[in-house]
Amino acid sequence: MRLEPTKVDVRRLRDLLARGNRAAAHEMLAWLGPSELADVLVQLDPVQLAALEASIGSDRLADAVAQLDPSEAAELLIRFGRAAAADILEEMEPDDATDVVEELRSSEAEGILAEMRADDAREIRDLMNFPPDTAGGRMTPEFVSIGPDLTVAAAIRLIRTRAPSAETIYYIYVTDSDGRLIGVVSLRDLIIADPQTRIAQIMRTQVMNVPATADQEAAAHVLTEHDLLALPVVDQAGRLIGVITADDVADVLEEEATEDFEKLGGSQPLDVPYLRASIWQMARKRIGWLLILFVAEAYTGTVLRHYEDTISKVVSLTFFIPLLIGSGGNVGSQITTTLTRAMAVGDVEFGDLLHVLRKEIGTGLLIGLVMGSVGFIRASMLGVEEPVRIVVGLAAFAIVVWASTVAAVLPLILRRLRVDPALVSAPFIATLVDGTGLIIYFSVADRLMGL
Repeated sequence: MRLEPTKVDVRRLRDLLARGNRAAAHEMLAWLGPSELADVLVQLDPVQLAALEASIGSDRLADAVAQLDPSEAAELLIRFGRAAAADILEEMEPDDATDVVEELRSSEAEGILAEMRADDAREIRDLMNFPPDTAGGRMTPEFVSIGPDLTVAAAIRLIRTRAPSAETIYYIYVTDSDGRLIGVVSLRDLIIADPQTRIAQIMRTQVMNVPATADQEAAAHVLTEHDLLALPVVDQAGRLIGVITADDVADVLEEEATEDFEKLGGSQPLDVPYLRASIWQMARKRIGWLLILFVAEAYTGTVLRHYEDTISKVVSLTFFIPLLIGSGGNVGSQITTTLTRAMAVGDVEFGDLLHVLRKEIGTGLLIGLVMGSVGFIRASMLGVEEPVRIVVGLAAFAIVVWASTVAAVLPLILRRLRVDPALVSAPFIATLVDGTGLIIYFSVADRLMGL
């Protein structure tokens, strides 16, 4: 039993191809799965790929290319040449092929599409009319639909002829004469039903579906929340034009989760895999937020300058500035990350604002008591005067509660304003709490110490 993917010595493979020993080279690749084969193909040049193309076959190459990120797959297809690239795209699922074609330059894409069969090229062009981050951009047009007046026996015969070109047949969709979605029948329902029963008698008329213009993440949530294997996509007139399958949703959720994590880290999402991103691309994606945070962080200096007299009178107050603003930023970052994820999976909505606020303020009060006590103890260990110890303890408590309040409210308000809550990244919250935390700290000091 193989526990690890088969490894290929790419240098030896190149050597075999250079010596013209294609049979031995093919034997090296014969047992590779699609993912392992893709890893090898991206390391070969156009001449080496041309030597392997015929022996591997378009079907197997299509499975391998489908495993790659679309931008990486597009780069690989170019190395195969137009004719071979067209053969590979014809064997891929239309939605996967479209994702790859959209990564090509327009001249390259048109050249490859011109080499493809007319019906396959037309499917890709039709899908390219939808934005890539919508249900229409994610769907496949290869599905099986039947009319409501067919008998079960006739429907099964029809499905057998159409199933080879369909991406999934777990659900058979029922449409009227105009192509409008009116029902669905599962494959299980067809198998156990009497052969002479009409489809209209066994179909379910309540069919979960999404419009082609729906956001891909919203469509993914509908499919996962209702435990569906496929989700029909309809146009404005209610006509069935495609389906989104479970494997499409897995890709969507991975992309959205990656994008959210990058935003939470204070960076714009990368358009290519990390190892393929250039230094310029990395810097361009990060510098925008860093400049915004840099400017925003400057107001902490303004706050310190405002309380210059307070600091000059009690220098020991400065000892605890990093401790206090760091604690507030950490609390805010924890809440923002947790809450953004909860909103992403649909657990929290704007209507839950008061409930979230009560929960986070309650949690903040408990954490604030602990942090305030620890701050008081730490100040005592440093031997500062008692008034400063009290100020540090009270300020730590107040800053934690304030950070909890801000971090609980801001993501939900942004979602209400149709702004991605992931933009309220951990660095942004930390920066916001830094300045306001200093104001709280020195205000407490002024009030309690009469400064």
